[in-house]
Amino acid sequence: MRVLPSERLMSGSGEGDPLPGSTAELPPVIRRTEFVAFALAGLLLIAVVTVLYVARAFFLPVVMAFVVGTMLSPAATFLENRKVPRGLGAVLIVIAVTAVVAFVVALIASPVMEWSSRLPELGAQLKDKLHIFDRPLALWQELQLMVGGSEGLPSFQLPKFEWVQPALEFLSPTFTEFLLFFVTLILFIASWRDLRRALIMTFSDRDARLRTLRILNEIEVHLGNYLLTVTVINVGVGIVTGLVCAVTGMPNPAGLGALAATLNFIPIIGPVAMFAVLVVVGIVAFPTLGAGLLAAVAFGGITFLEGHFVTPMIIGRRLALNALAVLLALAFWTWLWGPMGAFLSSPLLIVGLILKEHLLPEDAPQLPQA
Repeated sequence: MRVLPSERLMSGSGEGDPLPGSTAELPPVIRRTEFVAFALAGLLLIAVVTVLYVARAFFLPVVMAFVVGTMLSPAATFLENRKVPRGLGAVLIVIAVTAVVAFVVALIASPVMEWSSRLPELGAQLKDKLHIFDRPLALWQELQLMVGGSEGLPSFQLPKFEWVQPALEFLSPTFTEFLLFFVTLILFIASWRDLRRALIMTFSDRDARLRTLRILNEIEVHLGNYLLTVTVINVGVGIVTGLVCAVTGMPNPAGLGALAATLNFIPIIGPVAMFAVLVVVGIVAFPTLGAGLLAAVAFGGITFLEGHFVTPMIIGRRLALNALAVLLALAFWTWLWGPMGAFLSSPLLIVGLILKEHLLPEDAPQLPQA
């Protein structure tokens, strides 16, 4: 009696089993339970992102305090080893960091206040000097007419400044957020040892405790090294930028150098914003376009060397960061939490990479050799 192939397949031990005499492998099938698990994980991720976005007034200062506190924890340990109580050390560290930040803000605020009081005058000067682009704009208009575009080209107008107040409101956190950040930061640094011990003792298994201890130690070391390294690099960028501005005759080189060092803490966005600031200041301060762009071009060379050689050579030895991952993390956290999210993007990426190294199984499947 002949048995049809379909009957032979149906009579197998499992659904989708290959024929007894066949050597071909069937493609993997996503089962219903796996699909449900993926869907639930996606819904959980969407819910977490939504909560972080809606309640950012609470989560942003708290996460900021946790990350900065982890970075500054080695300094508190150093003071504790010198017989300084950890609570007092936490207060001293926060006061010192606040004083440094206030000094940098004072350097930046002085030229900003001076220039903001002269906005109408500076706007008129900038508009007059940008008439050099009238000829290229006229050629572009002729090209548009040749290809059948619009007949007129709107005259050049400076952007209005109604966006300044909303931008400052977006960049400046509220007093409540500042207070929550500072109080959480001090308490986190002061109680970091107790928090570590409580988190480790949460697990009853010895291997899980050891894994948690290794994760916490590695996060603390890497974030501390990242803060120290990036701070030294950015201070160097600020000093070199200030010297370049002084040599080229830019106004207030100290303030521009401090601004360059501060903005360089934000990857990609910070250097681009600083380049734009130097272009505008140079065009306004100098009579010719070439002299005005000299400092901006020199700053572009400085940031190119720093971003492509200095920082990867130093940070890459400790923890390799993929350029695409850095860009996506920057875009996501900037969209979620604004400029402070941009500052937190790289530290949070480092934490994610450390968790991935320790929590993924060591016998994970590898790609086949070519």
